[in-house]
Parts: sequence; C-alpha cells; structure tokens
Amino acid sequence: MKKASHATPESLHKIPLIKQQGFRYFLMLVPFIVLIFLISYLPLYSWRLAFFDFRWGRPENPFVGFDVFRNLINNRFQLEELMQAVINTFALSILNVLVMPLPMFFAIFLWEIKFAPFRKIVQTLTTIPHFISWVLVFAVASSAFTVDDGFVNRFLMRIGAIDTGIAFLQSDQHVWLTMIAWNLWKTMGWSAIVYFAALSGIDQEQYDAAEVDGAGRWARIRHITIPGLMDAFFVLFVLNVANFINFGLEQPMAFINVMNRRYMTTIDVFTVAHGIEGRNASMAIAVGILKSLISLIMVFSANLLSKKVRGKSVF
Repeated sequence: MKKASHATPESLHKIPLIKQQGFRYFLMLVPFIVLIFLISYLPLYSWRLAFFDFRWGRPENPFVGFDVFRNLINNRFQLEELMQAVINTFALSILNVLVMPLPMFFAIFLWEIKFAPFRKIVQTLTTIPHFISWVLVFAVASSAFTVDDGFVNRFLMRIGAIDTGIAFLQSDQHVWLTMIAWNLWKTMGWSAIVYFAALSGIDQEQYDAAEVDGAGRWARIRHITIPGLMDAFFVLFVLNVANFINFGLEQPMAFINVMNRRYMTTIDVFTVAHGIEGRNASMAIAVGILKSLISLIMVFSANLLSKKVRGKSVF
C-alpha cells in the first residue's frame, strides 16, 4: 500500500505564495504578448486582400477568389521573374546557413585569448557594425569600390596592378558571395554574443579534468567546447531556417543596380516592386502568404532535424 503523503504546514503556506508569484510573472509578460499580437498576428487580417482585386486608391475592390494566385502562375513573364527571385533568395539563404559556424568559431578563438582587454576591444569592434544601417554600409562600399573614385581602384592603378578601374559593385559576377561577405562582416560580432554566453556556462571543471588527463588546447576545444555550444548553435539554426526565405529587404535594396538586378532581386524586392511600384497589392500579399507557408514548413523541418541529430527538439 502506498503511504499517505502528509503536507507540512510550511508547504501549505508556500502554495499561495507560488501562485501569486506566477501570476505576477504572467502580468509582466502581458505587454509583450500584446505587442507580439499587434506586430505579428494583427497584420494577418490583410491576407484577405489576396482574394480581392485590390488596387490602391480604388473605392471598390471586387472579390476574385483564387484568381490572383492563378494569374501569378499563368503569367509566364511574372512567373519567370518570381522564380528567379526565389532562386536568388534560396541561394543567399543557403550561403547564409553555410557560414553559420563561422561566428561560433570566432567566439571560440576569441574566448581562448587570455588577455582580457584585447578580447574586449575585438568583441566591441566586431559588434559595432551590427548597429550600422545598410545605407551607411553601402556608402562605405561605394567609397572603397567604385570604378572611378574608389580608393581600392585608385591604389591598384597607382601601383600598376590594373590599367582601368574594376567594377566591383556594378557587376553581376559573384554577387551572392559578395553579399554574404558584407552580411558576415556586419553580423559576425553580434552573432558571437550568444556563443560567448554559452561558453561562460560550460563547467570549468571539465577543462581542468581534461588538462590533467593530458588533453591539449585543440583537444579541449574539440571534445568540450564545441559539444557545449551545440544547443546554442541548433537554436540559432532553427531561427535561421525560419527566416530562410526572408533574407531581408535592406541589403538588396541598398546594393541593387541595373547590372546586378537579375541576381539581387529577392522575394521581398519582388514583392515591393509589384506591390508598391506596380500598384498590385493583391499579388504582393499572395506572394507573402506563400512565403509564410514555406517558412512554417521549413521551421518544423529544421526542428525535426534537430530532434534527429541531438535527440531533442528546440520547441
């Protein structure tokens, strides 16, 4: 027979206090829940416009059902443009995922530097670009790499390496790699912050025990540090996959020009071009709906991959 559990007066006294604290925590969360609802869920009401022939400034917008989706597929020129935008977005996002380990290794190598002032200076200098807008980044790139006035071209011509300026920015060659390089420069330090927090949570006794057993620095990094960062890496991986087809609008819009437009037109650029410039909001919203559904499928797929690899899911 099971023994009857006897609640002590102390435990009975703590129950209302725990409930009261839980309610306080819930009240602290309410403003953030409301904010998420207003920013993320309330705009979903505009999805209904994808089923109307909606035009800016027109008083009446007739209901057309799925005609907007059908017209998007049946219009050969629009479909080709959309498919190229999808290819560009996927290519940039795949490259972005492939370079995901670099901030982790950057954090590990910086963590291994024992001179704290130097480590803090490097961490600060690599984090600052995250707060610089893409417009200013393009201004820096333009001053460095323009054909006629960029100081890189001037330097190369002065030393006799080239006769005429190279069109680094006004070119469709290696556009994706260039964009990923700029994005990595801008986000490297900021992305490493999560790994710095994870590194500080690794038990120091593991390193001491490994050092006693004769493990060198590289062995400790391989067998202790990297496995200790895998949880943080997979959380960021799932978040990155969730935004797989949301490469962003600011960077492509800042660097796009006539020469590289074919390879710089992402889904977001396509949506803005047809929704605002083309005054066809219904088609832009339809593309946004399809993009959201694909993102939802991909985030659950990434979570399933995390469960297969690590034996546990992220959410």
